[in-house]
Amino acid sequence: MTPEAMAAVFAAGVGAGAINSVVGSGTLITFPVLLATGLSPVTATVSNALGLIPGSISGAIGYREELRGQRRRVLKLSAGALAGGLAGATLLLALPADAFETIVPVLVGLALVLVALQPQIGKWVQRRRARTGASPRRDGGPLLFTGLTLASVYGGYFTAAQGIIYLSLMGMLLDEPLQRLNAVKNVLAAVVNTVAALFFLFAADFDWTAVGLLAAGSALGGYAGAKVGRRFKPVVLRTLVVTIGTVALVQLLLR
Repeated sequence: MTPEAMAAVFAAGVGAGAINSVVGSGTLITFPVLLATGLSPVTATVSNALGLIPGSISGAIGYREELRGQRRRVLKLSAGALAGGLAGATLLLALPADAFETIVPVLVGLALVLVALQPQIGKWVQRRRARTGASPRRDGGPLLFTGLTLASVYGGYFTAAQGIIYLSLMGMLLDEPLQRLNAVKNVLAAVVNTVAALFFLFAADFDWTAVGLLAAGSALGGYAGAKVGRRFKPVVLRTLVVTIGTVALVQLLLR
């Protein structure tokens, strides 16, 4: 890898770490850069999964204040994320590349609509609870667990816009501020990236230079992104999610 390519991979890691901690879709920055260095799609995917782990962890640490009081919820949802991430990593090596990617733009597009309509959906849910007398479940119930587990299958496979899907599902089914949901999203992404990368360690080839550069860059970007993202008002964060998600959707459709 040339010095110019190494610098590009490191810079992509910084950008991806920052975007992942605030929104998600950082893979759409790093993946094309890794391909441009000459890596095969599968090697680029598995190297990316391992390299972005430090960014996911540093992003979660940056949001630690928003994680207070969510221990039980995080542990339960992380169990589903772990199982889903492992299943997705297995699919990456077992299925043709186009078998799973066909539905990816549909999932991302649906997630964007749900994020954009989250305030209206939240009001509708509250009115419905008021009519029925039902109280909100702190963990989102079986529907959220199942949805996040399935999203984690996708995350273990490719990860692009995984965080946006997480936010859309939690936004519909949990009565929490968006920043607290974003903190949970970072933990779930860290779980998925870690379990997928550990699986790949024994079943696929890495480019260790790319992994090291991405790890260093994403760790820096993840923590810095969390520090900035925590200050965003809900409407700003939601707008950022939809904007970056739209760019991600366009890029996925043009791939």
